[in-house]
Parts: sequence; structure tokens; C-alpha cells
Amino acid sequence: MGKLDGKIALITGGTTGIGLASARLFQHEGARVFVTGRNPETLSEARKLLPPDITVLQADSASLADLDRLVTQLKAQAGRLDVLFINAGVGEFRSLEEASEAHWDRIMDVNLKGAFFLAQRALPLLGQGASVVFTTSVVGRKGFPGAAAYSASKAGLAGLARVLAVELAPRGIRVNSLAPGPIDTPIHAKLGMTEEALDAFRSGITERIPLKRMGTDEEVAKAALFLASRDSGYITGEELMVDGGAAVA
Repeated sequence: MGKLDGKIALITGGTTGIGLASARLFQHEGARVFVTGRNPETLSEARKLLPPDITVLQADSASLADLDRLVTQLKAQAGRLDVLFINAGVGEFRSLEEASEAHWDRIMDVNLKGAFFLAQRALPLLGQGASVVFTTSVVGRKGFPGAAAYSASKAGLAGLARVLAVELAPRGIRVNSLAPGPIDTPIHAKLGMTEEALDAFRSGITERIPLKRMGTDEEVAKAALFLASRDSGYITGEELMVDGGAAVA
């Protein structure tokens, strides 16, 4: 018997990295899984990589119109949601001097605004026993140069999760957040670095982590499964660090 048998799960940002690994694991544990992405190439690749009974939908988390359409599709196809894993996020890094309004808006629109309004739009589909999980970050707790906007978005998301945990508790809905540390995901390839610079970046990070390595998508997916399932039935309003000890180093 799987930990999510008979459950309906939505994973945003589910076409790569942590979201893709979580989709596979949730499906293996018995859930009917829907995933979203916004990039046509990653959507197409995800449809090849994921089992055919996982539904891949196009939705831009920064677009409220897309979120409305997504929730309408879910209502029509599944009727309810038991697990809402709001995982979609973008990361761009600029110093305070270099940051622009467009940089700030790109990050906030997906990481915080989109997360807030998806939770709002999806609420009518969530019932007694449902679990909402937000992907935050160790960067929301720890200061890293160049990460001001990203850090603010993730810290805001953790705060949002705590408020919703209290607000939605009377409905029997649990809300938690999952804070990955340095995870070896495709997002690093999007930082605009050369391969040599990327290797140096990874090496520098791992030296500062107590466990002396980067985490994997699968390790974060297992933590997401814990928060999504009844294994964490008496946990709400918490932020689970999956960071190799980075937050305390």
C-alpha cells in the first residue's frame, strides 16, 4: 500500500529537478499526479520521461489567468486536490547595486505572488486531510551575497505557509514548507556561468556544507512525500530543512 494511495496531487514546476523527482515518487506511492511547467521544451521532455498516467499541463505560475485555467482543468479532470505541492520557482542573482525592478518582479511574480494566488484559487478543491507544501529555501534563512530578491521571496513564502497553517487548520488542511539547501538540479545550468565557473561554484558550496556534498532531487522528493502524506499528520506550520546542515553552519 502506497503512502498516497487514492490521492490527487498537483506539483507545480514538475517538469524538471525536484518537481520531476517528486512526481515520480508520488505516482509510485499511489497518487494520481498532475504536474505543471511553462517551458515548451521541458514540458515536451517531461512527457517523455514521466509515466503516461502523470498528466503534464502548461501553466505559468506568474500568470493569474494561467492559474485560473489550471484550477478549472483540475476541477474538471479530478474534482478535488489532496496534495498541493507549490514547487515552481525562479532564481536570478544580482547584487543590490545591479538589481532592477524587472529582476525583482520576475522573482516575486513566480516565487511569492504566484504561490499565494494558486493556494487561493485551489482552496475550493482542498478538503479535510489535504496537505499543502511550499518549496522555500535555505536562502530564506541564511544570507548569501547577490540573493537579496530571491531570499526575500523565499522568506516571504515561509511566512505565508505559517499564516495559512493557522488559517486553514479549521478546515483540516495542513500547510508546511520544504527548504532545500544546495541541490544538484538543472537550475544551476541557468545561472549563466561557464562550466569552469559552475564547477568552482559547486566546489565552494560543498566546502561550506557540514555533510560536504550537494543534495539530490530524490532526497528532497522524499521529504516532500513525508509532508504530503499522513506520516506528518500532526505537523503543520513547519519549515523542513533539507540542506545537509547548511542553515546551521
